[in-house]
Amino acid sequence: MRAPMTASPHFPPDFVWGVATSAFQIEGAHLADGKGPSIWDDFCQRPGVIADGSDGRVACDHYRRWAEDLELITQLGVDAYRFSVSWPRVQPEGAGAWNEKGLDFYERLVDGLVARGIKPYLTLNHWDLPSALQARGGWGQRDTVQRFVDYACGVAERLGDRVAAITTHNEPWVIATLGHETGTFAPGLKDRRLAMQVTHHLLLSHGLALQALRAQGCRSRLGIVLNLSPTMPATDSAADHARARLDDGRSNRWFLDPLLKGAYPADVLEFLGADVPQIEAGDARDIATPMDFLGVNYYTRHMSSADEPWQAGGAGHDVTEMGWEVYPEGLTALLLRLHADYRLPPIYVKENGAAFKDTLVNGRVHDTQRRDYIAHHIQALAEAVAQGVPMAGYMVWSLLDNFEWASGYAKRFGLVHVDYATQRRTLKDSALWYRDFLALQRQRHEEAVCLAASD
Repeated sequence: MRAPMTASPHFPPDFVWGVATSAFQIEGAHLADGKGPSIWDDFCQRPGVIADGSDGRVACDHYRRWAEDLELITQLGVDAYRFSVSWPRVQPEGAGAWNEKGLDFYERLVDGLVARGIKPYLTLNHWDLPSALQARGGWGQRDTVQRFVDYACGVAERLGDRVAAITTHNEPWVIATLGHETGTFAPGLKDRRLAMQVTHHLLLSHGLALQALRAQGCRSRLGIVLNLSPTMPATDSAADHARARLDDGRSNRWFLDPLLKGAYPADVLEFLGADVPQIEAGDARDIATPMDFLGVNYYTRHMSSADEPWQAGGAGHDVTEMGWEVYPEGLTALLLRLHADYRLPPIYVKENGAAFKDTLVNGRVHDTQRRDYIAHHIQALAEAVAQGVPMAGYMVWSLLDNFEWASGYAKRFGLVHVDYATQRRTLKDSALWYRDFLALQRQRHEEAVCLAASD
């Protein structure tokens, strides 16, 4: 157990604080107002793939309750709200005709955020590919690259003048590996060669979308969000060190190197053998199109062993309901490693949070573990900032308890408790702590401004 944070760390006055969600996990209204089905709608219908047998048809009913949820965000006092657009809600077939009612929903959401002084941070792809595109091969087909570019430009044409930033893809590793190699996420395929091709098409579509959006005159900052973890050997054995190097290559460098260095890592290409993706001339240049920011999602570290699987919590650290070790030191280590190995644009932590057992008692949720998790990770972030890492913001995952993919509704990550039977929202103690922490940050900056003016 770690001691509670006793001092509130300082951050620059322009540092962005926020909360995050994704469309499929909160919106519900799965076929309302002309929305088409997504691969996650389809995946949820397969027996046994969702732990509690649930789906995202209703979720948090955010599509209808968005104004109430914006008021919750306002109460927290954050600067920014990261959300995703449901591609099949705004373009049901993934190409061709646009669904005006779907676009109108996001326009109301963005305008509502701007009116409340909250910066909208928009994500284009948080895993819910239109089913119609999957029927034609999905991300395994190079044609989907162009479909994504067209979709990005269409959304930006409608919303790009009001959103602070646009993320192309959230966690392409998850889409490729869990969706196409292990089959535990949508679309539920098990083909490593296909998964590697999917990775390449995701990264290529990211680079081409950035080029197209800039050519279109989009004023939003543009980037991508990767799920990254420091990868460490479970022991000092040579075999574990070698395994850690490979695991780091497959989960971290496989994405970072082409985006920031213009080439896939040679050791991973060698490891993949015949499963390397088909790469056309000019693809590497396009993938490495300069970004305005890099988003990092951090939850825990990864321990590599050539023999026995490493058990989380074995080092005396707490473990979340997801079975993930609570290891805030890993966030500092990760950010320092990125700073040392790459020429970086500004970095945002776009997701950081934890699932714990939450109980609503007399209108309160005393989620001390989550409060401490967030506080210690903010402290770890401050240590990276102090050592020169170009950090620009931090966002808690998640605003609301929601549909947690293959875990269904059994795992709760939210700052806000959701009673799924009534849709009643309740701020947890972690939300109140975050609100008070941000208020203290603002107070310090205001006092500094007044002091400087009096000198």
